[in-house]
Amino acid sequence: MAKEKPAIAPAYKIYGFFLLGLTTAIAFRALIVLDHVQPTWVRPVWYFGVLGNFVFFFHRFKISEKRKRAVAEYQLIEKIESGAVLSPEDQEVMVYILRSIKLSPEHINYLTIFLFSLLAIALDLALSFFVNT
Repeated sequence: MAKEKPAIAPAYKIYGFFLLGLTTAIAFRALIVLDHVQPTWVRPVWYFGVLGNFVFFFHRFKISEKRKRAVAEYQLIEKIESGAVLSPEDQEVMVYILRSIKLSPEHINYLTIFLFSLLAIALDLALSFFVNT
C-alpha cells in the first residue's frame, strides 16, 4: 500500500483557523476587562473562547500529528542522520514539512497572545485602580 503524501491545506483553511485562534486568544484576554465594564458578556465570551480553542487546538494537534507521521513514515531523521541521499519522494515530504512551517501564521498568533496578555493585565490594573479610588 502506497503512503499518502502529505499536502498543505488551502489558504482559506489556514487563515480561517488562524483567525479563530486569534479571536479566541483575544476573547480570553478581554474577559478581565469585560468583568469591569460589561459583566453580562463574560460568560458568552468565555464560552466562545473555550469552544473556539477546542476546535483550534484540535486542528493544530492534527497538523502536528501529520508532520510527525510524515517524518516517521519516510524515516527522514534516520536518513538525514546517516547521510543517505533522499529520494525525490523523501524530498517532496521534506519540502511539505518545511513549507507548512514557513506558511503557518502561528507565530503571529503567539505574538498577539503575548501583546494582548500585557494589555489585559495593564487594563485590569488601571480599571481596578480607578474603581477603587
